Amino acid sequence: MVFRRLWLSVVVPVVVLVLAVVALPPAAAAAEPGPSAVQRAADALRDAGVTGVSVRLQTPSGTVTARSGVGDLATRRPVPQDGYLRLGSTTKTFVATVVLQLVGEGRLSLDQTVEQLLPGVVSGAGNDGRTITVRDLLQHTSGLYDYTPTVFTDPSARTYYANRWRAYRPDELVALAMRHAPDFPAGTDWAYSNTNYVLAGMVIEKVTGQTWERQVNDRILRPLGLRDTDTPGTWPFLPQPHAANYQQFAVDGPMVDTTLPYRPFDSGADGSMTGTARDLNRFFAALAGGRLLEPRELAAMRTTVPVPRDSGQPAGTGAGLGLFSTPLSCGGSYVGHGGSGFGYVVEAAATTDGQRTLTVSTHSRPADPRTAARQADLLHELIDHALCRAS
Repeated sequence: MVFRRLWLSVVVPVVVLVLAVVALPPAAAAAEPGPSAVQRAADALRDAGVTGVSVRLQTPSGTVTARSGVGDLATRRPVPQDGYLRLGSTTKTFVATVVLQLVGEGRLSLDQTVEQLLPGVVSGAGNDGRTITVRDLLQHTSGLYDYTPTVFTDPSARTYYANRWRAYRPDELVALAMRHAPDFPAGTDWAYSNTNYVLAGMVIEKVTGQTWERQVNDRILRPLGLRDTDTPGTWPFLPQPHAANYQQFAVDGPMVDTTLPYRPFDSGADGSMTGTARDLNRFFAALAGGRLLEPRELAAMRTTVPVPRDSGQPAGTGAGLGLFSTPLSCGGSYVGHGGSGFGYVVEAAATTDGQRTLTVSTHSRPADPRTAARQADLLHELIDHALCRAS
């Protein structure tokens, strides 16, 4: 997660699109962010312990980039310019966009139930697909148990190495979740669950007769010319160039190279895509700018429910359909979605008109909660400063 692996809280606190509210003087809020300001923010993350950082901000005035730290601890090579990234849960925004396109075409309804679309799949242990709608899946109001703790029970490097090559089918992951009672009745609360988007991918395949990957490629990647974005499934290798990702599994323990994904939860519609910051900014500009969805479906995507305060979110954060809305300290808000896994965090953000977009990637994650919290604060201060100064 940011928003994808709530179970990672046992390793390091995970923030779901948290924005540190930073007061800016009026003059700063009106100025375009210069390369030096963005570079200083990237360097601050490096100084807080992140091994490698990359930032790409695009505005009507041009593009600002920054890199800091190293792309590989062994060779000390620099972080590559616009290198390939694991997108993690940012995949969910692509999947939600396809679902909403199908809604706009009349092939699907947000009010249809999971049972109507996938008979018998959501049942057992108090789970009832007759009460859960497509909207609940996309908005994380289904109450369904997040399957991820069942495939990573021991937060250790040993478990990562032992299981990283194993892959599950979507129906197997859902079956694991169905062994657990729901967290709450559908539509009565909010809780982030990767199970929701495994099911969303299954819904796409049921409605179209094609995989969610094929639909994302045909409907989004090719039309937008996102040639460096991919749906690799269980293929574990990132294209070159890319920075290495490092996870610290224990406080005072070593940084473990986790550039290869943990495939039990890095292979599906909830978080398997790869891409570049350039492509990710282009996608969010098109989405926020109304080029991928008709007005009715875009409005549905941006209609939010409050994220509970005990989830660590600031006042005003809302969850839409595959999209989060977060307040800016200078007024207004931005939309976006982030992703994380072992050793990396990606944050993608866009102003509501799509004119300004930002992708920040960090390539290590610490085990110490205080260090993790400090890095999270700096990351979201960077987003806030960059978008406020650009707006």
